Amino acid sequence: MSDFSLKIEELREDEEFLYIEKKDSAKTESTDKFTNSVKIIFYVLIGFALLEGIFYKFIRPSTGIPKVAVTGLISFTPDEIVDLLLPMNASNWFDFDVNTAVSIIAGIPAVDAVSVRKVFPDKIYIDIKERQGVAMTFLNTDGYSVAVQIDENGVLFPKQQETASVSLPIISGLPVEHLTEGMRIPLKYRALMRQISEISKMSQKYFAAISEICVIPKEYGNYELALIPAVSKIRVLTDRALNEDALKDMIIALDVVNLIEPDVFEIDLRYGSVSYRKH
Repeated sequence: MSDFSLKIEELREDEEFLYIEKKDSAKTESTDKFTNSVKIIFYVLIGFALLEGIFYKFIRPSTGIPKVAVTGLISFTPDEIVDLLLPMNASNWFDFDVNTAVSIIAGIPAVDAVSVRKVFPDKIYIDIKERQGVAMTFLNTDGYSVAVQIDENGVLFPKQQETASVSLPIISGLPVEHLTEGMRIPLKYRALMRQISEISKMSQKYFAAISEICVIPKEYGNYELALIPAVSKIRVLTDRALNEDALKDMIIALDVVNLIEPDVFEIDLRYGSVSYRKH
């Protein structure tokens, strides 16, 4: 066979080889396209699953009625606080306005402080600090005498059932004729409330021996106090500085006077001395 024939045979073999290579390349390309399509479908399904999870976990709860948790309550119940917020018409978490809620709850005379916060997607947290009464007085409401409490800042608020067993001193003589619940007593009497609060925190329960504290107005806007003991009809006069020493002096003076002068109706502890008046 000539050299020319050999070259032709070699070329034919090469052509067949090239043809086979082309067929294998087309098959691989088709396989790659299928694989890529499967991957795309897989990622799309994963994306839909994630979107569905986000919707049911976050979006859907935020469009329903929010869940409210109330803490710090003493005399109120969580349902009572939630009922006060019903006029807001907050049908979902987005509609709930924090500032409006704070304004409504802070308007309750017995509430000293309130904080409200929203937590996505459907939580509302309300923390309330109620006022603590240190004394009691009476307001004239619609012709009736209504007992109210006074906190250490001089704010008047309704008497709660939980304070029925707590011994709070009754204060008379305060100028509260034109005051209503939620208002504060005049500035010059607020120091007396702070004094009573400090004495109430002592281990010795001094106010258990006092049934009433009478405020006696004096000239130039001043005032003095008259203490009415719980187990005696003797009135004890003292100055406006109510403290532990004044109460100790009252107890000692009552014990002494009851022993030696049974007809005494008033003891005067003012001006750093002790005197008394008889019938």
